[in-house]
Amino acid sequence: MSIVDVAAPRSASQQMLILVGICIAVLVLPLNFGGAAVSAPAIGTTLGGSPVAANWILNAFMLSFGSSLMASGALADLFGRKRVFAIGVVLFALTSLGIAAAPTLLWVDFQRALQGIAAALVLAGASAALAQEFDGHERARAFSMLGTTFGIGLALGPLLAGFLTETFGWRSFFLVDAAIGLSGFALGVPKLRESYDPNATGLDWPGAASFTAALTLFTFGLLQGPESGWSSPLIIGLFSGAVAMFIAFVWIEKHAFRPMLDLSLFRYPRFVGVQALPLATAFCYVTLLLVLPTRFIGIEGHSAIDAGLMMLSLSAPMLFVPITAAFLTRWMSAGVISAAGLVIAAVGMLWFSGIAPDAPSDALTLPLFIIGVGAGLPWGLMDGLSVSVVPKERAGMATGIFSTTRVAGEGMTLAIAGAILAVLTRLRLSDALAAFPPVSRDAAAQAAQRVATGDLPHAVALLPALGQPILAQAYDGAFRILLHILVAITLASALVVLGFLGRTPSTASPTDTGPALLGGEGAVD
Repeated sequence: MSIVDVAAPRSASQQMLILVGICIAVLVLPLNFGGAAVSAPAIGTTLGGSPVAANWILNAFMLSFGSSLMASGALADLFGRKRVFAIGVVLFALTSLGIAAAPTLLWVDFQRALQGIAAALVLAGASAALAQEFDGHERARAFSMLGTTFGIGLALGPLLAGFLTETFGWRSFFLVDAAIGLSGFALGVPKLRESYDPNATGLDWPGAASFTAALTLFTFGLLQGPESGWSSPLIIGLFSGAVAMFIAFVWIEKHAFRPMLDLSLFRYPRFVGVQALPLATAFCYVTLLLVLPTRFIGIEGHSAIDAGLMMLSLSAPMLFVPITAAFLTRWMSAGVISAAGLVIAAVGMLWFSGIAPDAPSDALTLPLFIIGVGAGLPWGLMDGLSVSVVPKERAGMATGIFSTTRVAGEGMTLAIAGAILAVLTRLRLSDALAAFPPVSRDAAAQAAQRVATGDLPHAVALLPALGQPILAQAYDGAFRILLHILVAITLASALVVLGFLGRTPSTASPTDTGPALLGGEGAVD
C-alpha cells in the first residue's frame, strides 16, 4: 500500500513526458557504467596516482552503488519516491561536475563513491515512482522502456566516452553526464507525483552499515593485496574484518524486526539459483566491459574512440538479445535459455583468448559479439525470474535482494578479476626478470600493478630493463589465463543455473535444507 498525492488524472502526453524524463535521467547510469572505463586510462594519465587509486575509479562507484541500493529503496518508501529520485539526480549531476573539475585522483575516487550512492537513489526512486504512476499494461510498457534505456546506455556509453575523451578530453564526458541527468530532471520531476509507504518504519541502519563495511573491507583487500602482499598484516586484517562484518550482518538481519534483506528467502532453492545469474553475467560480461578498455587503450595503444568502437561489439547485443530471450520463453524454460546463454558466452571468451595481441581489431568483433549475445540471454530474463520463484507477497523483498546481489556482485567480481590479473602479471614478470639483474620486490609488485591497470609508461620506469614489449607480453599472457578462469566460472555457473532453474515447478515452495546460517522459519539452528 502507498499514499499518493491527490492530483487530476494524467493525460497520455503528461505520462509520456514523465516517462521520457525519468528514462533520460536514468540513462546516465548505464552510460557512466561502461563510459567511465573508457575514460579511466586518460584520467590516470592526467592526474597520476597509485594503481590502487586508479582501480578505485571503477570500484568506488560499483561498491557504493551496490551497498546503497536496498537502503535507497527504504528511504524512498519512507521519505517519498519523487524526493529520493530528485535528490539522486541532482547529486549525480553535482558529483559529475566534481569529477570534471577534479584536481587529484583521490578526489575522483571520492566523487565516484558519492556518485554510486546517487545512482542507487536514482534507480530506487525511479523504479518506485514508475510503479505508482502507471498501472497494468502501461506499467509493463514503462518498465520495458526503462530496460531499453539501460540497453541503450550500455551500448553507447563506451562509444560516447571514447569520442568525448579523444576529442575534448575526459572531463567532457562527465560534463555531458551532468547535462543529461539535469535534462531528465527538468522533464520528469515537476509533473511527478509524490508517494510514500505508510507502513515504512525506517531504515535498518545496523544492517546497512555492516553490509557496506563488509563489502568495503573485502574490496580494499582485493585491490591492495597484489601490492602489499597477500600475507601482510594489512591484508589479513582487511579480510578478517570483512568476514566479521558479514557475520555481524547475518546476525543483525536474522534478529531485525524489519530487516534490510530477508535472508529466509534463501530457503527457496530456485531463488538461490537466480542469484547465480547476475554473478555469472558479472564474470562473463560486466568484467570484460570494464577491463577491456584498459587493455585496448593502455596496452595495445588504441585511441579512446577506437576502443569505444571495439567495445560496441560486446555491448550492442544488449539492445536486442534480452527481448529475444523473452520471446524464446514460449518454447523453453527461462533457466534453460539462461544456461545456454552462459555457455555461448564461455565459447566467445575461449575464442577471444586465442586471438593474438597483434591481430587486427576486426578479428575481435565476432568473439566479442558472441560474448554479448550469450550474456544478453540471461540478462533479459533474470529480473523476472527473481520474483517468479518466490510467493507473490514476497516479490518486493526478492527484487531488492536480487538487485543488491547484482550490483554488489558486479563490484566484487571486478575487484576479484583485477586482483587475479595483477597476480598473474606479477608471475609473468617474475619469469621475464629471471634473465636480468635482480630488482627489488616492491618495484616488481608496483610494476605488475601498473601493467594490470594499463599504465605501461610508469611500469617501464620501474623496470627499465624489460622494456614495453616484454611488459605488454606479460599482460597478454596473464589476460589469457584470466579469460580461461572466467570461462571455467561461467560454465560452472551454467551448470548451477541448469540444476536449480532447469525445470519450472507450478508453485514456489521453500525447503528445510537451506543453509542454517541464513536462519528464517524452518531453518535448522
